[in-house]
Amino acid sequence: MSAIELDRTDLLILAELQRSGRQSNAELAERVHLSPSACLRRVQRLEREAVIAGYRAEVDPERLGLGLQAFVRVQLSDHGSEAIEAFSRFVNGWDEVIACHALTGDMDYLLHIAVRDLDHFSRFLLDRLLNQSGVADVNSSFVLRTVKAFRGMPLPRQGGG
Repeated sequence: MSAIELDRTDLLILAELQRSGRQSNAELAERVHLSPSACLRRVQRLEREAVIAGYRAEVDPERLGLGLQAFVRVQLSDHGSEAIEAFSRFVNGWDEVIACHALTGDMDYLLHIAVRDLDHFSRFLLDRLLNQSGVADVNSSFVLRTVKAFRGMPLPRQGGG
């Protein structure tokens, strides 16, 4: 899917929605200097064009009892389409995996894991991930603290750059 042309107002709307997705259309319209009806049409177009892919609440993992996060690099022994599809299916079924990215380089995947504690992580690693056929190697790193969390996509500057 290719990028679509976004004007200054579209970018303002996206920036505001990434900052605060629960604001009303009237609040959003005021912040981007549009009438509520014009603002709503713009937002609906951005949704239709799949620039806005969805809405969700940002949840604090520690308040859910998920006090340990890790990044796990995974190397597969088989790179055939069936093995990759099977691994993808398994990963999508594991609640502990909050993100999975296919990589270039010496490891095939990077998993972002959120679990209660080290014991939960150990059970996940031994009972699920390493028990999966086709997994050749894993390398784990634990999050000590988050310096910068995801707060939305960087938006292009109007006029290039």
